[in-house]
Amino acid sequence: MTHRRWRELPTLTPRQRALCIVAEKLSATPTRMVEADWQPLRDMGFDDLALLEVGHIVGIFNYLTRLADGFGLQLDQRTIAASETGIALRRPTEQAARA
Repeated sequence: MTHRRWRELPTLTPRQRALCIVAEKLSATPTRMVEADWQPLRDMGFDDLALLEVGHIVGIFNYLTRLADGFGLQLDQRTIAASETGIALRRPTEQAARA
């Protein structure tokens, strides 16, 4: 499987890049977050509530991946295939309806 870092993705929009910068720092060094770290998102129109939502989403993803890693959970083959091909997973009911 090819792992790519977000900085290597040429198709990210400025908004996506700003979100990635915040998510990376909030994940790696949360005690070093300062108001200036949030400013690029504020400049793009994010208000306090939107910034809080960003923080919650980053926190939830960090929480869930730590639980999964801590319990040794592994991805199933369908999920791995979807990540490699870029073809979205479908719910079983959606698959049956397409058949």
